Amino acid sequence: MSDSDSFSDSVSNPSPVLSRTEIRDLVRAQLRALLEQDNLQGAKALLVPVQPADIADAIEDLPKAMQAIAFRLLAKDEAIEVYEHLDSSVQQALIEEFKSQEVYEIVEQMSPDDRARLFDELPAKVVRRLLIQMSPQERELTSMLLGYEPGTAGRIMTPEYVSLKETMTVAAAIDYIRGLADIKETIYYLYSIDAARRLRGILSLRDIVVAQPNQTIGQIMTREVVEVQTDTDQEEVARIIQRYDFLAVPVVDREKRLVGIVTVDDVLDVVEAEATEDIYALGGLQAGDGDDYFQTNLLTVARRRVLWLFVLLITNTGTSAVINSQQEVLQKVVALTAFIPLLIGTGGNVGAQSSTVVIRGLNTDRLRSLGPLKVIARETTAGLFLGIMLALVVTVWAYWLQQDVAVAVSVGISLVAISVLASAAGSSLPLLFQKLGLDPALMSAPFITTAVDVLGVFIYLTVARLIILG
Repeated sequence: MSDSDSFSDSVSNPSPVLSRTEIRDLVRAQLRALLEQDNLQGAKALLVPVQPADIADAIEDLPKAMQAIAFRLLAKDEAIEVYEHLDSSVQQALIEEFKSQEVYEIVEQMSPDDRARLFDELPAKVVRRLLIQMSPQERELTSMLLGYEPGTAGRIMTPEYVSLKETMTVAAAIDYIRGLADIKETIYYLYSIDAARRLRGILSLRDIVVAQPNQTIGQIMTREVVEVQTDTDQEEVARIIQRYDFLAVPVVDREKRLVGIVTVDDVLDVVEAEATEDIYALGGLQAGDGDDYFQTNLLTVARRRVLWLFVLLITNTGTSAVINSQQEVLQKVVALTAFIPLLIGTGGNVGAQSSTVVIRGLNTDRLRSLGPLKVIARETTAGLFLGIMLALVVTVWAYWLQQDVAVAVSVGISLVAISVLASAAGSSLPLLFQKLGLDPALMSAPFITTAVDVLGVFIYLTVARLIILG
């Protein structure tokens, strides 16, 4: 038995000791080794039992020269599914490597929503060429999806759903579904529409299976349907699917006509993309839509990151102005300067914690039941508790360093006040920015940092002036 045969057997019958991650890593390593040895038959055999998503990971990990070779080893049906899982940059690279006919066959048979996502990343000239070569039906489906705004239900939906008439019997419906099962995105949810394609009801495959053969669809379907509009934001679609534990949600236009469905696998992609965008925004980074940050040109990266750094650079001159205005107390007690970084750094961390939980609560819609005032009050109180706990330690530490009770007390009181300020700012600013229609994740961080730095230093030196100078 060859190495590739034994490895394929271990993939199809994995040892309970190996995790799926370890198996994926083994596939990557073995595939690369076989291709480097020009053992194409062994590489082909290796990929037979591997899941399409794992094959896509393995291909992405290969050098560019090997990616097209590995992809050509796949059977046509499997190649289409693997292609849908590949990163957009790899998809584009493969398009450039393939002959025109190979590209058209792959793109033609992709799911319409995955195809629209690919076309979003391709140059307009390439998209036009591909659309011309597609069948009229697939071209119409793709053009329809591309006509909706990015980030909406219409853009991520698939028109591959199963629709039934109310008068159809269960027995006839089962035969109809069986004929469409291989070409539709999902058959687990079924939709009843009228002659004008307006959505009338919904039922599951389970409802069909347990019903009597002579019952009609209208008798067993649910008429109270949870639906979304084509212009509904994709994040709201994700929340609806999560809230109701759906596998898919129907998408209707303004005339209530059913135009597609959004499936849970598409929503998972949305959740990942939105979470990545929010994390970048929290760090003051403006990531381009759909961009892979680590594959973006460095000059573009620097241009996006420098904006808020300039804002912070300019606004932090306020901190310098505050320190300059308090030269009298600093000259008399130079030891006070040693604790400025500690205080504003701690305040910044407390504010970042508050803003993070509030922004996450906004994204998951968990704050609606509390209301803005309760959220701010809760976080401000938490800041007070944090400040007291931290101040007890810092006061002792400051006294041990400086042997000066006045300095130690000034540091401790200031830390409590700064923690309360930071928590209040961290919780209120995201809510304010959302109210103004701005992105809380992007806007909050620089403003919280500025408020804590400038006001924190002002509070500290004011408290020190009152305690030390009297």
